[in-house]
Amino acid sequence: MITLIHKIKMAALICGISSVALSMFADDTSNTSAGSKSSKIEIKDFAFNPQKITVKSGEKITWINHDEEPHTVVSVGKKFQKSSGLDTDQEFSIIAGAPDTYEYFCSVHPKMTGTIVVEK
Repeated sequence: MITLIHKIKMAALICGISSVALSMFADDTSNTSAGSKSSKIEIKDFAFNPQKITVKSGEKITWINHDEEPHTVVSVGKKFQKSSGLDTDQEFSIIAGAPDTYEYFCSVHPKMTGTIVVEK
């Protein structure tokens, strides 16, 4: 009986170690499959960085506010959904639509502008 319990514990330990090892060394393919690529735009020092990006249609675009002041992301011409006010370290994401050039700005600080070029 002791031998069987010992074998079960050993098997559970090996399975646990294997799971941890696999998760540490497994490739992260979540951003490499078709349509799931993502781009990040940092909001810092009252600017969008990068100010202009080029992405593929269907790509996820995320803005992250690293300023101490709140900011928004608003599309010129309402070509995509606007964000609510983003406090420090808050994020806002959209999925790039049809190929086009999308201009946007911060409604709190209108001199903050950016451009997204969406390609097919």
